[in-house]
Amino acid sequence: MYPSARMIFVALAGVPLALAAAIAVPSLWLIGVGWIVFSLGLFLIDAALAASPARTIIDADIPSSMGVGRAESATLKARFSARAPSHLEFAIDTDARLQAEPRKIGCVVESGMGCARFAIAPVRRGQGTVKSIWARWRGPIGLCWRQTRLDVERTIAVIPNIASVKDEAVRLFHRGAAQIGLRVQLRAGEGAEFNALKEFQSGMDRRMIDWNQSARHGKLLVREFQAEENLHIVFAVDTGRMMCEPLAGLPRVDRAIQALLLLAFVALRLGDRVGLFAFDDRPRARSGQVAGVAAFPMLQRLASRLEYSTAETNFTLGLTQLSAEAMHRSIIVVFTDFADTVSAELMLENVRQLLLRHVVVFVVFRDEELETMRAARPNEPADVSRAVLADSMLRERETVVMRLKRLGVDVVETSLDRIGIGLLETYLALKHNAARL
Repeated sequence: MYPSARMIFVALAGVPLALAAAIAVPSLWLIGVGWIVFSLGLFLIDAALAASPARTIIDADIPSSMGVGRAESATLKARFSARAPSHLEFAIDTDARLQAEPRKIGCVVESGMGCARFAIAPVRRGQGTVKSIWARWRGPIGLCWRQTRLDVERTIAVIPNIASVKDEAVRLFHRGAAQIGLRVQLRAGEGAEFNALKEFQSGMDRRMIDWNQSARHGKLLVREFQAEENLHIVFAVDTGRMMCEPLAGLPRVDRAIQALLLLAFVALRLGDRVGLFAFDDRPRARSGQVAGVAAFPMLQRLASRLEYSTAETNFTLGLTQLSAEAMHRSIIVVFTDFADTVSAELMLENVRQLLLRHVVVFVVFRDEELETMRAARPNEPADVSRAVLADSMLRERETVVMRLKRLGVDVVETSLDRIGIGLLETYLALKHNAARL
């Protein structure tokens, strides 16, 4: 119980009058004391008439798990057994992994119950906690706040955003079989797995003509391929300091996890084998090669347990270990980040070694914040300095990307909301390219 702003105004409103009366007639100084007693009496009456916190029940409907970066609603309810107020305010207290919007919200009480909804957005993976819920209301006169607190200590498992991954995967699967290869596509010259010989027709690729079989059968025959199954895909996720820094409000590593889970879901559906490898200053997690859609929850659990790290990434140790463990020729998808050409030098050297045996796909996170700084119109000298620095950093990144492409690396560089789609398109292009695999 504590005074409201109205109570403070009422108490202070009598001070000038009491002071003026005491100056004019000193014997009337008791008017000030009387006003204070009067105000305090009104406050106590208002508190007595207000709903009692002891007879108020607070309920909270809070989800037990949430996907990082995806806001969900929490419903709070307050039930009053007697003398319900007309208006109620809720507040919610969370730890640093969760963000509640708004921090405070009011609602109308009807039939003795008030209800409000908060949007809770996880900002980092791990175990988030809703610590407590506060509810307060005024008395009938509006001079007193009555308040109650519920210590919920509700733990929320913040996991990779699987809901959006599956929504996007379902949408892609419904875009048509020709785009993502759900039906077996038998086309001359496409795919990696030989299927049959077919008589040559106008428009076919002449490079696919099998001259030996054509001479034997007395007519031109071409080799027909289909998309190869049982490809080996390895996701190499850098969990070091650079990747754990936020980009547009979400850590880069969480964006990487969301993109890799989308591709893993599609690849497992198409019969390929998928593995996960994570490293920072040393290898942190590995799943081995798994197959079948039933293996997707295991990949999800392993990805959700990847810790945020402050260590500098050791590309030599991480990628060398990955190369030693990848026994089959694989598509290795690397999720990492770099600040300049100097820090990227060791990364480039180890990527060059991987290319001797594997196909490497490199995912580059476009820093739209730096691009905005570079393109912004300067209004003061500090804006010019920021633009020059942003331009320098972006040029360093572009240099590294160009070197990767010259090495033969497939680089996926799109806007943040299309990283998963761009990665998926690169995978499908590789899956139908017999020469690369």
